[in-house]
Amino acid sequence: MKVTFFNTKAYDKQFFTEANQAHGHQLEFLEVPLNENTCVLAKGATVVCVFVNDTVNAPVLRQLAENGTKLLALRCAGYNNVDLPEAAQLGVQVVRVPAYSPYAVAEHTVALILTLNRNTHRAYNRVREGNFALNGLMGFDLHGKTVGLIGLGKIGLVTARILKGFGCRVLGYDVQSCPEAEEIGLEVVSLDQVFAEADIVSLHCPLTPQTYHLINDASIAQMKKGVMLINTSRGGLIDTQAVIRGLKTEKIKYLGIDVYEEEGNLFFEDQSGKVIQDDVFMRLLSFNNVLITGHQAFFTSEALHGIAQVTLQNITDFEQGQTLVNEVKA
Repeated sequence: MKVTFFNTKAYDKQFFTEANQAHGHQLEFLEVPLNENTCVLAKGATVVCVFVNDTVNAPVLRQLAENGTKLLALRCAGYNNVDLPEAAQLGVQVVRVPAYSPYAVAEHTVALILTLNRNTHRAYNRVREGNFALNGLMGFDLHGKTVGLIGLGKIGLVTARILKGFGCRVLGYDVQSCPEAEEIGLEVVSLDQVFAEADIVSLHCPLTPQTYHLINDASIAQMKKGVMLINTSRGGLIDTQAVIRGLKTEKIKYLGIDVYEEEGNLFFEDQSGKVIQDDVFMRLLSFNNVLITGHQAFFTSEALHGIAQVTLQNITDFEQGQTLVNEVKA
């Protein structure tokens, strides 16, 4: 079956080519992102494979369907960039990778927490310049601190286990029940309690109309002064302008993000030779207590192997008329 990949990098080609030995699909890798100008490149492909920042709106879906696409395979967990009602109307099925390596994202979450707390990024630069002064590098013990996790899926629960190992009190909130909470020693509480009691708030929920700008002026006002805010989930969970206001008033003392709500024109590309036009993003970079990574939390060899395996199995199941266990419906 012919599969056209958009927005691919060298590592995508490597892992998908290796995994495809067990499936035998015809893979075509394109570096350009999917949008209204590039969807014509998928003509003749039964399957189109996309990533988190590809544009899969109604006009793109209509063009893909006209060109013969029957399956949209997301090589990621999130699907907020897809117009699902339009896909259903056009008869284009949508599948995703609901879980690959929750450890990858959970461990990156803790890496952000530790880096911000102990200023290891700043210390690294100082030592390279021969500056061994400790002034301005003081952190705090994680042991005994309260961490609030919003979203208790696979990643949230792995994050909880790691933080319990540090001796943290871990609070969690989710719209669904969490049977594993008691086993982990996780306190399932209301969202208001997470905001009110957590020294560190970490986001692990999907982006939906209900969670869009979950972190805003009102929710920040509920938080402790000096809170640490971490987001390795989806950029749109945070109202960036509200967070900047929180940083300026020092309500938010630390911010660590691996995602950004306007990352589509920034992340996954080398922008070092360009002038970045996003003034809001540049304002974030001006704070010395803000740590930004470029959507790399998922980026481990284990996760990429899992993504390739599940994506190609989704495609094989479609080809063979099997039940699509990872199908996403409107």
